[in-house]
This record gives sequence, structure tokens and C-alpha cells, in this order.
Amino acid sequence: MTIKEENTNIRNLPNTTINAKEVFDIDVNMEVPAYSEPDEYVPLIDKNYYFDKDTTLSILAGIKFNRKVLIQGYHGTGKSTHIEQVAARLNWRCVRVNLDSHISRIDLIGRDAIVLEKDKQVTTFKEGILPWAIQSPTILVFDEYDAGRPDVMFVIQRILESDGKLTLLDQSKVITPHRCFRLFSTANTVGLGDTSGIYHGTQQINHGQMDRWNIVTSLNYLAEETEVKIVTLQINQNAPKILNKEEILKMVRLANLTRNGFKNGDLSTVMSPRTVITWAENTIIFKDIIYGFKVTFLNKCDETERATLGEYYQRCFGEEIPEEWLNSISEKNNDTNETEI
Repeated sequence: MTIKEENTNIRNLPNTTINAKEVFDIDVNMEVPAYSEPDEYVPLIDKNYYFDKDTTLSILAGIKFNRKVLIQGYHGTGKSTHIEQVAARLNWRCVRVNLDSHISRIDLIGRDAIVLEKDKQVTTFKEGILPWAIQSPTILVFDEYDAGRPDVMFVIQRILESDGKLTLLDQSKVITPHRCFRLFSTANTVGLGDTSGIYHGTQQINHGQMDRWNIVTSLNYLAEETEVKIVTLQINQNAPKILNKEEILKMVRLANLTRNGFKNGDLSTVMSPRTVITWAENTIIFKDIIYGFKVTFLNKCDETERATLGEYYQRCFGEEIPEEWLNSISEKNNDTNETEI
């Protein structure tokens, strides 16, 4: 079934409601429209997912009151996943589009294509993801919103208007959004460009376009206890006896040291909550915390910063990282060349 054919069988309006306080464990009294049954575009539920109150409330408001919501924050904090997990509990369709440099206006809008009909080649218009999503009860999420190409951003700007109608010039057609179409985006910056140097490829966003986002919220690193809880839930469902809570606490504290080091300019790379979870998973695979740290994070870092990371590790775990792991490759090559000479 093609996207165009599937549009003829779109779902109707939500047929039930859920209580936000009961479902998301946040202190707010809100009934949110939902669907009683999922379909193939509804994300799977992660039963162990932790919902940040402010971010969850913004997402729910966007869904209930048709507000355009932009979520800003550091990488790995779960911005897109937060939207997906809210949608999963509402049985609401959710589709993500990553606005990398390869996504063009044609990819979003559609293009003419040659197809076979009754053994004859004919040219027909194939809709892109945007016309399909806008005509259905779908939450469309633009990831890496601040990395989108200018031609793509101006396409998006049109549907950010209050009526949100989409004009297809090639088809001389104007599409009116479905009543349950919702638009979200996630970004590492807040449309002002990257001043830190960590998010290459991001750019400043037209202020007129930023002004069209009704709700802008931030999702950054969590409190220590909360992050420990999240990592514990993710790991213990698979291997409850490999890592204990005290070891996970040390991992989170080391991650917080890298975040403070990044803010102070001592590091150019930072450990996200996703990195900590990956470190825990690799520890389970290799049955070695320090080796798991090496292959998860240390090897990704600038060689001149590894000594600083060694200090962080020793401070949290009371154990020295092997000296050969901290030596730069260039130093090793120089030693080899001097020996040969």
C-alpha cells in the first residue's frame, strides 16, 4: 500500500482520553485526547521511561491544544524519545524526520515519478512525507531542526502558520491539515547558532520562523538520583546482577564531571545520559567497567583531554586508568620513529 492509498484509510478523531497524572506520573490534572488502539505508526512503549514534568506538560499541551512545540537541549537527553513515548501512551501516530543535509525540499513535498499503468509508462506525482503526514492524525517530529537547509526551512515555515495550509505548486493544490495533525521539533540550540563548537552544522534560524513556535521548552541533564534510576531500570531489566546501584551512581557522577568540564572549557566532548546507558551495556558485555568506559567514551575523546578524564575516573572509582590508554597516538609514533633512527 502506498502512502497515497493509505491516506484514504486514515483514522478518525481520537475516541478516548487519558489522565496525564495517572499515565505519566506528573502532578497535573489534564485529560488528553487519545486513541483506544494503536496502528503501525504508533511507537512501542518503553515501560521504564522516565517523564520530565515540564517537557511532558509541553508535549501534552501541544497535542491537546494543537500548539507547535520545539524542544531544545543537549544531545542524548531524550528529546525525540520523550515525544515518542508520550505518543505511544496515547496510541497517537508519530513519525520522525531528521533534517540532515541530505533532506531536500523535494523529499518533503514530493516529486514527479514515472510508473507503469496498464503496461504504459505515465508520469504521476508521488507525495512526500509532509503532504502525507499533514492529511492524517500524525505527530510529525523534525529532528535536528537547527541543521535544516534554507530551502527546507522555508517549506516548514508555511505550515507553522495558524491555519497551516500547504500549497503544492506543481499540483495547483492547497492541502488543509487534518484536525489531529501535530507538529513538533527538536534542536540542540535554540535557533541562535552554535557558539560552543560542539554542534557543527547547526545554524541560526530565521527569527520570524522561531516566533511561529508556540511553545519552546528545554530538556537538559537530569538530577543525579533521577539519572541513576533511569540507567538502573534500563540495565536491570536485562542483567540485574552485573551492575549494582553504587557502581551506576559512580558512572553518573563521572558523567556529571565531564559535563562540568565541558561547561568550563576543559573538555570538548561530554557524556550524555545515552552515553552512560551505553557504558553500562558495554560493561555487561565485557564484564569490565573500566574497559567499558574506554570503548564507550574514552576512545572518542581528544587525546590531549584523556589525562583529564583519567583524573575524573580516579576521583569517582578510586582506580587509575592504564597509562597506555591515555598516551596519544602521535607520542607513540614519535617514540617508534626515534627508536628506528
